[in-house]
Amino acid sequence: MKVVCTENSQVLATRLAKILRTPVVDVQFSRFPDGEQYLVAGDLDDETIIVGSVMGNDALVQLLLLVDACDNSVNRLVLPYMAYARQDKRFRQGEPISARAVAQALSRGVSDVITVNIHEREILKYFSVPAKNISLAGDIGAYIRTLHLDNPLVLAPDEGALAFAEQVASANGWDFDHLEKTRLSGSEVRMAPRQLCAASRSVVIVDDIISTGGTIATATGMLYQQGAKDVYAACVHGVLTGGAYVRLMATGIRDVICSDTIERACSKISAADQIASAIRRP
Repeated sequence: MKVVCTENSQVLATRLAKILRTPVVDVQFSRFPDGEQYLVAGDLDDETIIVGSVMGNDALVQLLLLVDACDNSVNRLVLPYMAYARQDKRFRQGEPISARAVAQALSRGVSDVITVNIHEREILKYFSVPAKNISLAGDIGAYIRTLHLDNPLVLAPDEGALAFAEQVASANGWDFDHLEKTRLSGSEVRMAPRQLCAASRSVVIVDDIISTGGTIATATGMLYQQGAKDVYAACVHGVLTGGAYVRLMATGIRDVICSDTIERACSKISAADQIASAIRRP
């Protein structure tokens, strides 16, 4: 068994290979003058673990090419982050179900798929091969423990992320809640925990994805106004588009924590252990 990866997942793939005690295949990436991508993979094995986060169109094409290059092996696809996953249903006639289109494309040439905190578990049904999703909620909780916060309050940014917040908090016996937006006037809104009080407490806002960080930035300012001691933001997938990291730090947030499903300077948690466990399980 060998591990091979796209350019976006080099750190995670190397960590995974170290845990599995297996080599990483060298891949050379280049482009033709017209912008088309090209790659050459080194010596492959009978079983190949392909690791590639899809963060956009180029990453998707590169992953498709890499899967095709591994056509002589039994390929297992690890998809740490999957772009287009938020369009998982059709809202208007004529729209694509983007998650389905990407899942079906990535099912070709692989024996099974492992995803990490995919946006909606329902997306797994769109793969035409067996697919399973793993969660880093426990790993986020373990990292928060290392911060030695006194009885932190774990907050989801909305009710939809409450289950994830509960997974992070419950194993550690922490309180959890979700933020609720209340419109005070035509131009003024208030965001606060729905049931619990943030005053004099360390607060950790957790979600599967942080994209623009707008909601978390607004909530952070309001939590400080409500007397929060300090505020942290933690997620699995740090998309952090449009200057999100700077926006969050400018609010006075203590730290931004994400995993290496998308490799960032603030990737303080690795998905490698959980992925290795999923690979080893029958």
